[in-house]
Amino acid sequence: MHPNILKIKENIEPLRKQIINHKVYNAISEIEDLQIFMEHHIYAVWDFMSLLKSLQINLTCTTLPWFPVGDGVTRQLINEIVAGEESDIDATGNVKSHFELYLDAMEQCGANVNPINNFLISLKNGRDFDMAYELAKVPQAAKDFMNATFETINSSKTHLQAASFTFGREDLIPNMFFSMVNDLNSTQPDKVSIFKYYLERHIEVDGDHHSHLALAMTEKLCEKDDYFWAEAEETTKRALQNRIDLWDAAYAEIIKNKVPA
Repeated sequence: MHPNILKIKENIEPLRKQIINHKVYNAISEIEDLQIFMEHHIYAVWDFMSLLKSLQINLTCTTLPWFPVGDGVTRQLINEIVAGEESDIDATGNVKSHFELYLDAMEQCGANVNPINNFLISLKNGRDFDMAYELAKVPQAAKDFMNATFETINSSKTHLQAASFTFGREDLIPNMFFSMVNDLNSTQPDKVSIFKYYLERHIEVDGDHHSHLALAMTEKLCEKDDYFWAEAEETTKRALQNRIDLWDAAYAEIIKNKVPA
């Protein structure tokens, strides 16, 4: 593994530990708690897809007429990740993106999908982000999370997009969370089975194979440029802190919901 990859891993470990050991996981004990968590997390799942597509747009040819763009190995890496994330299969064999699978899990669980759906409808109808946030009543922490991600996207710096995608994203769910979901699924499979499948599929695809591809992509894009590596580390740290802030907000809402009115 490239020494700069190892350096980033070492320097971000305190932030990763804060996420993996976050108190939000221990706070989730009932279906209602999981609903609140998912209603916050869905925005991170969505902008993960947006970050991924920004990499594909910048690293491959997505316009006509077609021309070979960039490095062939990098094209191969990003296209393979996109195929897995955008066109995976659900538990019954239907082809779906991981975002759509997560929405299915939310609906089965009884979580409120109206805000995320309204947010996306507003964007499709040409509203800007601020207006879409307002119309959908998006939680403030989710707004901040997405704004930070789209700042990285809009920078058009592929090494920063790759670093945020590789180190700051969806592989930070601890074992205790899986245990909690398994416990809920054992008593209420009609509410949690899809989410359980999502997590299992996520670990199988994202946490292993895709993580290796993403590391290779980040290394390829930063290569021998020390400034790129330094920028990549700072972007990664910001992404992880934004995740902590999102988890803090979910935790606060869960605790608030537990207190009798």
